[in-house]
Amino acid sequence: MKIEQLRKALRLYLVMGSPNCGGADPAAVLEAAIAGGITMFQFREKGAGALQGAAKLELGARLRRLCAQHAIPFIVNDDEGLALELAADGIHIGQEDAPAADIRQRLKNMIVGVSAHDLAEAQAALAEGADYLGVGPQYATRTKPDAREVQGPAAIQRIRAGGIRLPLVGIGGIDATNASHVIRAGADGVAVVSAIASAHSPREAAAELLRNIK
Repeated sequence: MKIEQLRKALRLYLVMGSPNCGGADPAAVLEAAIAGGITMFQFREKGAGALQGAAKLELGARLRRLCAQHAIPFIVNDDEGLALELAADGIHIGQEDAPAADIRQRLKNMIVGVSAHDLAEAQAALAEGADYLGVGPQYATRTKPDAREVQGPAAIQRIRAGGIRLPLVGIGGIDATNASHVIRAGADGVAVVSAIASAHSPREAAAELLRNIK
């Protein structure tokens, strides 16, 4: 995917697995979110009650098909084997996961996203071949109990001021009330979990977020 296409794809990035859907069918949540305007999707099956083994693979395959039908890039969180099995468009890794350079070497045709919290991590990810950065947590979040301390949009400003031009998405505690601050700081888009997955109407929640970041 070309860099400008990737910037557009990151505009409204839904990150989700079954534990984030409040008991609703994740495929129904994703379908509604796509109708609301999400531009990218990451399958992140983690947390209390997360599916394992064949059940996880089956859900991933359902969500992968939905994304393919709507030309939405499908990214897998952290799991190289699963990304290959689902023929994902990409993988997203954190600072505690396998080195980005190794992933880049093995998954030559996939998008590689890397979490970064500051300029040094952003520079390292760029040097190791990352295609985009996820910067956060922007605000307090309950989705990731082990999240680092809140960085705020200023972290994005510092990374941009340091000369990083990679496509960049803000993540962590983002919703319709604060998404525009993240974009103004220099992000190409916002990544959200509960703001869409836990919403009464995922379609409306996605549409409202899009309105706020345009």
